[in-house]
Amino acid sequence: MNKIELIKSERDGLKIKSELHRFAKEGWESISEEDIQRLKWYGLFLRNPTPGFFMLRVRIPNGLSFSHQVRALSFIAATFGNGVIDITTRQQVQLRHLKIESIPKVFDLLEEVGLTSSQTGMDNVRNIMGCPVAGLNPKEKVDAYSLVKALNDHIVGNSEFSNLPRKFNITLSGCPDDCVHAETQDLALVPAVEENGPVYGFNVLVGGKLGSGGYRIATPLDVFLRPEEVVEVCSALILLYRDHGSRDVRSKNRLAFLIEDWGEEKFRLALEERLGRPLTSAGVDLRGNEKSDHIGAYRQKQTLMNYVGLKVPVGRIQADKLQGLARLAEKYGNGEIRFSHSNSLIIPNISDQKLGDILEEALVKEFTYHPSSILKGLVSCVGSDYCNLAAIETKSMALKVAAQLEGKLPGTAPINMHWSGCPAGCGNHLVADIGLLGKKMRRGNEVIEGVDIFMGGRTGIDPKLAVKVMEDVPCDQLAQVLEFVIPYHTREKMYPIKGKKYARRRDTPLLTKPQKQTETMVLEEIETTH
Repeated sequence: MNKIELIKSERDGLKIKSELHRFAKEGWESISEEDIQRLKWYGLFLRNPTPGFFMLRVRIPNGLSFSHQVRALSFIAATFGNGVIDITTRQQVQLRHLKIESIPKVFDLLEEVGLTSSQTGMDNVRNIMGCPVAGLNPKEKVDAYSLVKALNDHIVGNSEFSNLPRKFNITLSGCPDDCVHAETQDLALVPAVEENGPVYGFNVLVGGKLGSGGYRIATPLDVFLRPEEVVEVCSALILLYRDHGSRDVRSKNRLAFLIEDWGEEKFRLALEERLGRPLTSAGVDLRGNEKSDHIGAYRQKQTLMNYVGLKVPVGRIQADKLQGLARLAEKYGNGEIRFSHSNSLIIPNISDQKLGDILEEALVKEFTYHPSSILKGLVSCVGSDYCNLAAIETKSMALKVAAQLEGKLPGTAPINMHWSGCPAGCGNHLVADIGLLGKKMRRGNEVIEGVDIFMGGRTGIDPKLAVKVMEDVPCDQLAQVLEFVIPYHTREKMYPIKGKKYARRRDTPLLTKPQKQTETMVLEEIETTH
């Protein structure tokens, strides 16, 4: 039995919450190594780069939050932390530099506004992802947010799901534009229509992953789910993994390895046996070839309403500025703020009458809705500032390289550039146009920061593994290297989709410049290909 399995056999990780007041009284150095691990069940991570201080990961299903919740997060970060909030690639947030003495009060504040950090770490179902504009997108055939919420409510706090062989990632989306990297997830529900009738629901993909040996593309289970089946079938599938997944070597304990061992057909039959009924065969996948990060100003399906997607460079934002965006969400929208996996956030439900005014707000100009083609697709993991697994400091380096490239390549076509500080792949570097994996390397007698360069990764209806094209590129020379690579990169050249031109939406904003706008103006989404 490995170390973590031994810890779990002694005590359910969810029970550690009862010890928080004692830990707060006695101090962090009194906490045993086993309990340091158990605190991860509540999203509390003691990081080696910041001894004595915890990172807190807050669960935000589908990335959907409200201004009063964002205000609470901002208050916690400013009052008990270092004032920094990171938007993660799982549509949740991380607060940093918290002392254990403050945690009971922090948890009380979270509970008061309906937030929790439960099961955001270790061997649990992690934050359930979904399209950040669920219920708003005119092209979606099924709004999955209510299903994300129902499945989340069934799992969180439920000890049936608190002892899995490893972490379990889920995405549940009705978006046709592949905005949530479905093929990287242990379980992905993607929009589909039933073969023999006009019933909209989801096809099921299983066994995707990025860490633990690299990118395995989630494969079809040949199952179609109607919306009313989602919670039952997903729960049964998770428990099937719980009972039969490997618990030996942790680097080989993900669902992907069980799928590889059993095969999709055997796994499907076992799932039907657990449910006690047959499952419907897969329907027609409704996803298209387009890609979207939902950054820009766009029409909603609701009459005369719009949403504005803002880029937060590498996902890091100061608490006071996030609180300011919450005020804008109240002033111009209905108080909703939605976090995206692409280090961005969305303010929805803005009327035509107010759209021009919000686009002139200083914070909207700072966290722009029309970023450069380099900055728009820039994503980064946390990096070595706060993560002891990372080999390099990714966020500051990503911004530095992007700024250099913007000056050299101002007219380049939109491109996704993702940074991961270690092979765990939290920056999703293996599904990007250009993926950068940090490493330490030798140059003469000195040890410096460098990267391996990957190209051509993607998810969607024709997913592909990224190809490593360069190794050991020093970070201080990276911008010059990419300056010569990027102009010759296109998705069509890397991996042409069979029989189709690969159309990539640029997400060009409705307005190319912030300007006043009247209710009678015609607002149309602009699409281009390259």
